[in-house]
Amino acid sequence: MELNGNLHPRITTGNREFIYAKVLREPSNSKDKWLTFMAMLLESWQTQNYFAYTVELKLKEGEVYGSVSFEIPTPKVRYTKENGVIAIDTNASPIHLAIAEVSKTGELLSYQTISLHNLLGLSQNTKDHQEWILANKIVDLAIQKGKAIAIENLKKLKRGVRGDGKATLRKRLHQWNAKKFLQKLKRVAMLKGVEVIEVNPAYTSVIGMLKYAPQLNIDKDIAGAYVIGRRALGFKEDMPENYEKLLKDKAYLEFALKKYEEREKELRELLEKESNEYKRNALESELRNVEYAKELLTNLIQSLQSEPSSCEGAYGRNPEQGRGNLASSAAWRVLKVALLFPILGKVLPRDLSPLKPVLVEGVWDRVRRSNGLVPLEAGGTSR
Repeated sequence: MELNGNLHPRITTGNREFIYAKVLREPSNSKDKWLTFMAMLLESWQTQNYFAYTVELKLKEGEVYGSVSFEIPTPKVRYTKENGVIAIDTNASPIHLAIAEVSKTGELLSYQTISLHNLLGLSQNTKDHQEWILANKIVDLAIQKGKAIAIENLKKLKRGVRGDGKATLRKRLHQWNAKKFLQKLKRVAMLKGVEVIEVNPAYTSVIGMLKYAPQLNIDKDIAGAYVIGRRALGFKEDMPENYEKLLKDKAYLEFALKKYEEREKELRELLEKESNEYKRNALESELRNVEYAKELLTNLIQSLQSEPSSCEGAYGRNPEQGRGNLASSAAWRVLKVALLFPILGKVLPRDLSPLKPVLVEGVWDRVRRSNGLVPLEAGGTSR
């Protein structure tokens, strides 16, 4: 039963009298049967289709402990990726879910975002209850569309570390745990016969923001969810032809490197003047990213000046091996640093539409000649 925003198991004490227990228990791992029990409990409360379970209570040192016994149903999987997927991408800044409906042939059919700001600041029990409700809504959407669900494999969920200059983001990640939510989602899907496909999340965000966000004029997080869905369906992401050409353009790469060198000089000057510890951490974090970008670009430029076979060490391929191998993770990593800051003036911009002329028409040389102006046809201005 739901009381004050929390689920409470109903326990019979005899003579048709009941108590409602507030349970303080965290699942130990993704296979913990407690996740299944809570999913079944919420489903029974919402549908009035109750199931039997036994609770044994013990009093120990003034605290009441209980054990629950119940039978786990094994429903047949009815909704599979044969009809496509509902892909979920979890995002912390701003904190929300990006949801993309992908057809079995890989097209983006529909999309939406769900804000999770309402979960911040709630008690753990209330937050858990709201997450169970949200998990049911997403699974019901998959059932309505007749599709499976695709999610990231979050065995190693990235978290901020002290001193990285991102205190607000770390606090948000502490208040909402994406892995725990996805565990709930998987358990609800299992009970309702919906297939869940977990994919390697590596570079899904980068590919989404550079390839599909400008191409389809969608938010970068929706684009990331779209790539997750396509990956779950077995599609490979080739790098667009104009992006490949950009990575072979020595003049443009030297221009991009110069932009990072200018930014590095600015950051070092700012660090000399800044006394605030937290602001210094943020500047030092950006400086490390700039130095890393310089290293990637320098290696690529050097590889273009040497024998073709040496390009393999620059971004993971040999040009003579064809376009397919160029779309490696290393190539997307280099492409990100070559495109975003030099053209848009930001490491992680929200609006990726100015990249469309570069993607479709290959106008990066115009950017170089204008010394960093975003292509005006895309609505950009100088940074």
